[in-house]
Amino acid sequence: MSDHIYKKVELVGSSPDSIEAAVKNAIAKASLSIRHMRWFEVVETRGHLEDGKVAHWQVTVKIGFTLD
Repeated sequence: MSDHIYKKVELVGSSPDSIEAAVKNAIAKASLSIRHMRWFEVVETRGHLEDGKVAHWQVTVKIGFTLD
């Protein structure tokens, strides 16, 4: 196995549906411009409340990818 060098970017994904959907949205958008993505790490989770109920999720993720 060759040595790998990784770079990380931090993104915030959002969704009115769930934390998982917010993560998937961030990864899907990143995949349009970042090649060789290998892993992600959830760093922070937030939510927006309306009338005492969860209305929207925001999840900060770090995505790691290998350099060419």
